[in-house]
Amino acid sequence: MRRRLLELKNTALRHFAVTGVVACLTLLNGAGGAFAQSGTPNPPDQAKQQPGQPDANANAVREANQRKVEEFVEAQQAINGPAGNPECVWLGRRVVRLMWNDDLDTAFRHLDLYDRFGCPGGHVQAAFRCLTRFGAQIDDKVRGSLDGRIHACWINPGAQPQAAAAAAAPSPAPSTAGNAAPAPTASPSPAPTPSATPAPASK
Repeated sequence: MRRRLLELKNTALRHFAVTGVVACLTLLNGAGGAFAQSGTPNPPDQAKQQPGQPDANANAVREANQRKVEEFVEAQQAINGPAGNPECVWLGRRVVRLMWNDDLDTAFRHLDLYDRFGCPGGHVQAAFRCLTRFGAQIDDKVRGSLDGRIHACWINPGAQPQAAAAAAAPSPAPSTAGNAAPAPTASPSPAPTPSATPAPASK
């Protein structure tokens, strides 16, 4: 009988000990969460957001994904061959961006993967050459300026900047208004030839 009482007493003590440990852990966990949340309160926009309205971040992610799909379709329609495949477009543009940002180690690792997919290495070189021609037009302060230019150079690696193309083109002939004929250009007058006879002297 004593043995059973001792076993019952030990079991009860173990039960209380386990319950006490669990209660302490729960209390500490709740206190840690309270300390973590005490920094800044929720912004009023998040507190007032209705559950039925879509999140603005979710819309931005959805639009970005849709834009990527459209860019892949555009590249596949514009480029004949494997350089227009979505995996080549994705990896190749990433390699060009990394080279532009001087992250050559990561660019070479991506280039190895690009080669494993059977994508043409010459297209990366041509796209990077195109990007260097447009370097003056890339503005770091404008979001998407670099990515847009990389995509445009991937689609058309032979593109030339407008300023350089305008300077290389010959200047157009002066235009006239209406039906008026253009004015003839003035021809230089011939230089006076010296006369063989001397001019008479005046008195």
